[in-house]
Amino acid sequence: MRHAPTKAEGRIWRWLRARRFGGHKFRRQFPIGGYILDFYCPELRLAIELDGRHHDAEWMVDYQMNRRRELTRHGIEVVRIPNELLIRDAQSVEECIKAVIERRMNIAV
Repeated sequence: MRHAPTKAEGRIWRWLRARRFGGHKFRRQFPIGGYILDFYCPELRLAIELDGRHHDAEWMVDYQMNRRRELTRHGIEVVRIPNELLIRDAQSVEECIKAVIERRMNIAV
């Protein structure tokens, strides 16, 4: 992803990089528990995952369930964003991320 990000990944990274989104530091392609998170904020224990069409595949259901269970065990909340939604309605996605960050800030206090 770092060398050839999709359009959706590039858009989200422009929002999140350099503490531009609420002053929180996000990292790209961050490894945790055998999984690679698209975007991760250690301070908030928040992962933002972009889902392309392959996430709709039948074999992904068990994988995603196990992945979410493992990340939850680490205290990490995962926000999944379909690429199509980001492209179609970026403003709603941005508002959703802001709301989750605000809620996570209240949990971290």
